[in-house]
Amino acid sequence: MPNVNDELHHSGWNTCSSCFGDPTKVRDKLILPCLISSRVYVVDVGTDPRAPRIHKVVEADDIKQKCGLAYMHTSHCLGCGDVMINTLGDPEGNGKGGFVLLDAETFEVKGNWEKKGQAAPFAYDFWYQPRHNVMISTEWGAPKAFIGGFNPDDLAAGHYGHHLHVWDWKTHTRIQSLDLGDDGQIPLEIRFLHNPNAAQGFVGCALSSSIFHFFKTKDGKWAAEKVIQVPAKKVQGWALPEMPGMITDILISLDDRFLYFSNWLHGDVRQYDICDTRHPKLVGQVFLAGSILSDGPVTVLDDQELKHQPDPVIVKGRRVPGGPQMIQLSLDGKRLYLTTSLYSGWDKQFYPDMICNGSVMLQIDVDTHNGGLKLNPDFMVDFGKEPHGPALAHECRYPGGDCSSDIWV
Repeated sequence: MPNVNDELHHSGWNTCSSCFGDPTKVRDKLILPCLISSRVYVVDVGTDPRAPRIHKVVEADDIKQKCGLAYMHTSHCLGCGDVMINTLGDPEGNGKGGFVLLDAETFEVKGNWEKKGQAAPFAYDFWYQPRHNVMISTEWGAPKAFIGGFNPDDLAAGHYGHHLHVWDWKTHTRIQSLDLGDDGQIPLEIRFLHNPNAAQGFVGCALSSSIFHFFKTKDGKWAAEKVIQVPAKKVQGWALPEMPGMITDILISLDDRFLYFSNWLHGDVRQYDICDTRHPKLVGQVFLAGSILSDGPVTVLDDQELKHQPDPVIVKGRRVPGGPQMIQLSLDGKRLYLTTSLYSGWDKQFYPDMICNGSVMLQIDVDTHNGGLKLNPDFMVDFGKEPHGPALAHECRYPGGDCSSDIWV
């Protein structure tokens, strides 16, 4: 990128499966919203896929003037041809969950998606399901709270969220807010089932280390219930006496059979059978890194799940840094890819060595019949060896679309 301190975080496409049936649409532009600078880069990956080039830069001032928003996050293409990006705050760093619309042809800022006065207090991710006339968004916190790292006092002061916001897809208004309470602190990634008729899905709550199942009720309202809880570990030698798993990413396989998520602090990736969505069943788990390794500074005093602290993992001569963070599944469901960086401000706080040495990308082989996860010992992309210095890799995207970029309508 031509600028520094952008904090490239999540990404999306100029068009996706929501535009199915329109032969004029070509998936050839990668949308890169910037979490800190509030720019949006549009990258041409169609002209020469092996040499992407910047097609357009949407500057933060343009978004500020037309929308009054900043801190760009999730990008989704819409069936109408526009690109929608949600925001985490206003230009002053206060929480403000709004949505910016870009024209998918010119990538000019068209304005806000949400009706005036309808922005949510906080935001992080969103997913829409048009057949049920609904979109649901989640909450991280106020940018001025999370930018410099995590401070528990900010949680007590109300600077982090614990709600899901339900939107009317046609009127662009917020019609419900579901309070997940203490068991649902910092709900981040949200996924509807891929079946466009499905009126249910899952959300991962980072700080509470829980998974909630959300669903449409018989009276047409929406509700949520906790279906998975990763127990905190009592520890010594860490910032707090108890360490949460810190669920930072989730995804659902394209056949809606398996749910996957990562515990960034505990260091494991899990696979659940969700054929019964109200009672997920753990069928696969692998430890890769994290903050409770056997040779690290943290001693686990009480663990409801493990008998021993996991050993560090070495792949192709390099110790896996950080913890498993963003995950992406191959379209056949047999390969799960993961990266280890969450966000530079929090990487510095929890895994400072990764700032100096860079993050990595790993591959996990998946048993799609009985369930099960196994690390591929022959695959590693080492971002510590980049020619301009170590890099912190975050989200992965498939050129033809994937489990977390595409929505079927």
